[in-house]
Amino acid sequence: MSAPIPRRGLCLVLSAPSGAGKTSITRRLLELEPELSLSISVTTRAPRPGEADGVHYHFRDQATFDAMVRDGELLEWAGVFGKSYGTPRGPVEAVLAAGRDVVFDIDWQGHRQMRAALPEDVVGLFILPPSRGELERRLRGRGQDSEAVIAGRMDEAQAEMSHAPEFHHVLVNADFDEAVAETRAVLHAARLARARLTGLEAFLHSMA
Repeated sequence: MSAPIPRRGLCLVLSAPSGAGKTSITRRLLELEPELSLSISVTTRAPRPGEADGVHYHFRDQATFDAMVRDGELLEWAGVFGKSYGTPRGPVEAVLAAGRDVVFDIDWQGHRQMRAALPEDVVGLFILPPSRGELERRLRGRGQDSEAVIAGRMDEAQAEMSHAPEFHHVLVNADFDEAVAETRAVLHAARLARARLTGLEAFLHSMA
């Protein structure tokens, strides 16, 4: 087997409306891809039982978070239900330089910020449900949400899906195993992009 060509890592950003299967695909991908790690976000919310700082999140107060935004230490950030969430720049750039890949489970707004911050390193994949009816069925299957809550989530999903054209790749999650395979295919192809192969020139020189 030939030696691999040294490469720069990449940021695989997965986005989807709630109920499309993004989190399940991300978890399965991490099980199957040893060179892939999940980005650990910074948050201002309090730790929940069983959560550890630096493992599930980096827990920081609002003043610290605001300073990180001001100093350019976050690749993307957003406010959710009165709490702040963001992606630290330093750890991601260190992983990319080491030739490893990072997967992000974030929304279209985070994807847009990531592409602005690391335009050459982000590969975006938007995951769609197979139909509006199937999406509603999945949302209803999550619990005992009221009709008003379900309707609100469906409206939000429609708004999120309108941003699918902003992504490099789009897949329809009709079959989970097939969707995972397609996501891996996107990841594997992105790893072979010529621009990522930092050791290509040296490798070609060795072949002369």
